[in-house]
Amino acid sequence: MKEQNTLEIDVLQLFRALWKRKLVILLVAIITSSVAFTYSTFVIKPEFTSTTRIYVVNRNQGEKSGLTNQDLQAGTYLVKDYREIILSQDVLEEVVSDLKLDLTPKGLANKIKVTVPVDTRIVSVSVNDRVPEEASRIANSLREVAAQKIISITRVSDVTTLEEARPAISPSSPNIKRNI
Repeated sequence: MKEQNTLEIDVLQLFRALWKRKLVILLVAIITSSVAFTYSTFVIKPEFTSTTRIYVVNRNQGEKSGLTNQDLQAGTYLVKDYREIILSQDVLEEVVSDLKLDLTPKGLANKIKVTVPVDTRIVSVSVNDRVPEEASRIANSLREVAAQKIISITRVSDVTTLEEARPAISPSSPNIKRNI
């Protein structure tokens, strides 16, 4: 039979060793927290996030009786397509051109986050920027351009603005409390 090598740890002895070095541990913690605070406060530039939300309805324009179950199911499957349309090169180029941004479409794409909550037909588009007004301006323009593109490509009947982007009051990053 194989012998198992076991290592026994004496918890009391471990606490004694830590207690002997309490000053070093405390000093390292204070220095690390100070560096993190200084870096978060003075080095990292704050970024603001503005979010706009759209609701996409897939319905035949001839029908006036309301949404059918088929419309609801199709809409649920299509929201992933909408995400790709929003981040498409054509949409991003048009937003950059319309707003005369000093960015490439790829640079703009890095500022955008598109989320689709599970089991909904709502698409949230968030834009990060160092200037809160610019973040909301980009998000609203992106929503308008993407809505037109979604209607023309997928032939849905309606893309409704659920929520317009507004300039953020407080920065979304850095989170100083979390960084410390």
